[in-house]
Amino acid sequence: MGGPSWPDLQCPGAAEAGGRADAADGGGGQRLAKTLTIPHLAAIGVGSTIGAGIYVLVGTVAREHTGPGLTVSFLIAGVSAALSALCYAELSCRFPSAGSAYHYSYICIGESVAWLIGWALILEYTIGGSSVARGISPNLALFFGGQDKLPFFLAQVHVKGLDTPLDPCAAILVLIVTALLCLGIKESSFVEGIITTANIIVMLFVICAGGWLGFRNGWVGYKGPEGYFPNGVGGVISGSATLFFAFIGFDTVASTAEEVKNPQRDLPLGMGLTLTLCCFLYMMVSAVVVGLVPYRAIDPNTPISSAFAQYGMQWAEYVVSSGAVLALIASLIGGILPQPRIIMAMARDGLLPPLFSAVNRQTQVPILSTILTGTCAAILAFLMDVSQLAGMVSVGTLLAFTTVAVSVLVVRYAPPYEMPMEVALAGTPETLTSCSGHSEQDEQNLEDPFGNAPTVSEIASKARRQKAMRSIVLICLGAIIFISAVSFSSLPFYVQMTACTIGGLLLLSSSIVLLCIGQDKSSLGQTGGFMCPLVPFLPICCIIVNAYLLMNLGSHTWIRVSIWMAAGALIYLFYGIKHSSLAGMAYHRISPM
Repeated sequence: MGGPSWPDLQCPGAAEAGGRADAADGGGGQRLAKTLTIPHLAAIGVGSTIGAGIYVLVGTVAREHTGPGLTVSFLIAGVSAALSALCYAELSCRFPSAGSAYHYSYICIGESVAWLIGWALILEYTIGGSSVARGISPNLALFFGGQDKLPFFLAQVHVKGLDTPLDPCAAILVLIVTALLCLGIKESSFVEGIITTANIIVMLFVICAGGWLGFRNGWVGYKGPEGYFPNGVGGVISGSATLFFAFIGFDTVASTAEEVKNPQRDLPLGMGLTLTLCCFLYMMVSAVVVGLVPYRAIDPNTPISSAFAQYGMQWAEYVVSSGAVLALIASLIGGILPQPRIIMAMARDGLLPPLFSAVNRQTQVPILSTILTGTCAAILAFLMDVSQLAGMVSVGTLLAFTTVAVSVLVVRYAPPYEMPMEVALAGTPETLTSCSGHSEQDEQNLEDPFGNAPTVSEIASKARRQKAMRSIVLICLGAIIFISAVSFSSLPFYVQMTACTIGGLLLLSSSIVLLCIGQDKSSLGQTGGFMCPLVPFLPICCIIVNAYLLMNLGSHTWIRVSIWMAAGALIYLFYGIKHSSLAGMAYHRISPM
């Protein structure tokens, strides 16, 4: 059968369904190890989020956008990221299985959309890990006295005829991290915790030492004639749009959901702790840096170490550089960790060859998927300078954030009412495997081989779901129209105003319809844990924020992503649909829970 759309949704109370049978995992029913707790999740989340960007971003954004108001921009960016984190937290409680945004989209939206999200995430983590790895060698050069003094296995090699130098250091580090991840999730999260702790100590040094210098010298950076917001509110908002990507990484926590001992409790706390700690550290570091040096005098390449150098602390450069190296290594571990689990989830659903879903009995991790993704990232890091492809990482992340927000609306207002059931012999009711949610009375009222005769209440419930689904689609359409009008300033004024009006009316009217319909009672209280607050307003705000960021990524990025997505669509059409675990399924209506 073709890729499922809205009717092909899965039972929200059966997250382990959807092609996740033990027989399909290729490992003889072996599951991932449930060993992670809140400290492990916080280490993974913070390590994945705080990359070396903080050691560069503070200078660039302060000079070009915010001035001394950099701290406020970090706060706005953190709050914007929290919108997506709250959506992730609810879905990870409802569906605690590997796959993160792919898994949620598969259950709540449909297989075809989930495939595209999973395919985009594969690209995101591959390029993200490779770009992080290539940044380690230049930072190590300081400790050896320059690039030309690095050992041969760490130095970048310039080959005649190639524009990009080869980077054996990056490839070696990726392979080492891959080997670490193959040892087991508990071992890799322990190492991640040690590295992240050391990085946090470096950032605390910057905060404490910088604060001491600031109080001693009068915080000269805040005494400029242009005030706290030299570029106005617009500068702060544009700066927060750039800084938003400094908070990407908390979604790595959601990808480990299947390996958490108590996912309903620990996953929301792990994500919340990750964002809170990262936002605090970002704001404190930025407050110190822009306070020590006037923002126009900040070095955009080495903002922190150059700020200390102006006060005679040249030795602090080594401390800051060590923090950058630690941040890159922690980010590399967090970048490679989720990808094998997403591939494993896709293979469980039949969209990729089943060998990728195999879980090693001893280490209880998908070793083959881990080796494959690590090898691809190592080759890419060795051969290519992927900095020009960095925008493609953002597309995968923002698409995932958007579909997660849409999934929250779906599961609250229009949860699936049909469940795919295996059919051994087409046309015989006995071939439908039973669903644990329906009663004997349902079984006695078979109207046809594929479902029970609907009652009046079930017909009314189905109509309500269809109305809610139409409203959710219109919300997405309204957001696209509204953000497009705001983003493309080259459009004539009357066109912009018309599009803004149409998009705004669609958003407002569809939101009101959802409020009038009310949330589906069968979906409330089934998470066993965290529930996203302020639904539908919070997910809608999340959709708008992510759509705005997507619209402003640039045409070259979208062209590259379109080629990748087109290749993924071909794979899905010629392999995924044929081997999908939903192929040959009949859809059986489930009774309200």
